[in-house]
Formats: sequence, structure tokens, C-alpha cells
Amino acid sequence: MKRVAIIGSGDLGQLIAYHCENDKQAKVVGFFDDFKTKNEIIGTLPVLGGVKDIESVFLASKFDELVIAIGYHYFDFRQQIFEEFKNKIPFAKLIHSSCYIDDSCEIGEGVCLLPGSVLDRNVKIKSNVLINVACTIAHDSEIEEHSFLSPRVAIAGFSFVGKCCNIGINSTIIDNITITDNVQTGGGSVVIKNIEKSGVYVGNPVRKIK
Repeated sequence: MKRVAIIGSGDLGQLIAYHCENDKQAKVVGFFDDFKTKNEIIGTLPVLGGVKDIESVFLASKFDELVIAIGYHYFDFRQQIFEEFKNKIPFAKLIHSSCYIDDSCEIGEGVCLLPGSVLDRNVKIKSNVLINVACTIAHDSEIEEHSFLSPRVAIAGFSFVGKCCNIGINSTIIDNITITDNVQTGGGSVVIKNIEKSGVYVGNPVRKIK
């Protein structure tokens, strides 16, 4: 069984660790976190050090793959960490066994799919994307790098979500929609037209609020 280390020991890191081990996908050996003390125990897992320690711990053969559990409030840092280590250390691809992933899908490195999600024909998920529980992505749609899909997001066919987007819980995106980079949608939002400017969008249909 592969051994993974998780960057970030907060709620997201602990959630990923839980599903990873409970679903028997990998053995989680611990966390890297700049805001915790080395050897501090988070739940049942130790803090292995800070970000500066990642490469040396990997070279000491303490883990095989990395997982980034940095939340959507810190997209810049999440992207920075991925870019820093992507050619040095493998990133885990964690797909919960309850998900349906069509054989035609393309899934990038560092992607986490939490329980119950469905990816239809020819869906493309780029690197370092998190897809939360019970999301549905219809055929020929694409999610770009570093983005987050909250629980129960529904995306229809031939749609495109840009980089570093946070699609809020229960958001619906109709078919043939393009959403640019750095967009956040509020819970229950309905997207029926292309979103061409970065910002925060809420409502049915969505409107830009900042």
C-alpha cells in the first residue's frame, strides 16, 4: 500500500486522511504544517514538519506521494506548493471507491474525489483539483487546475471551469458554459451564462457581487 503525506493538518487534511484510510486507498503517515509543532499529534497522525521539510523527509523514504489539503481561501499558496513540488515528488490521485468515473475520463495528478461523485464520458479534471461529495460532472466538461467543487455541485455537458475556482455547495452550471479563472459561486447558485470576469457570484441566475 502506498504511503502518503498530507500538506495541511486542518479540517480538510483530516477529512482527506479519514477517507484515504477508511477506503483503504493508502496509508497516511502524517502531515506537513507550518503552523504546528513537529511530532505534534493531530487526531492519530503526527506532524512530520513544515513545508521546508517535505523534500528531505521524502528523500529519507518516509512517504511515497503527497496530497495538498490547503483550502480554497488560499488558492495562491495551494498553487505555489503544487508548482514547487510537482517535478520533485509524486502527487497522489485519490478517488473514493464509491465514485463512478467513466473509463474515458482524464484525471490529473493530485486530484481528490470524495465519496459519491460521478464523472461522465470524456470529462477532464486537471491537476490539484478537489471534488467534494456527491458532485456530478456531465460529458465533455473540464475543470482546470487547483479548483474546488463543493458538495453536490452539478455541471452539465460541454462546460468549462477555469483555474482556482470555488464552486459553492449545490451550485448548478448548465450546458455549454465557460467560467473564467478565479471565480467563486455562492451556495445554490445557478449559472446560465458564461462568466467572463473573476469575482464572487451568487443567486439564481447568478449575479456578480464583488
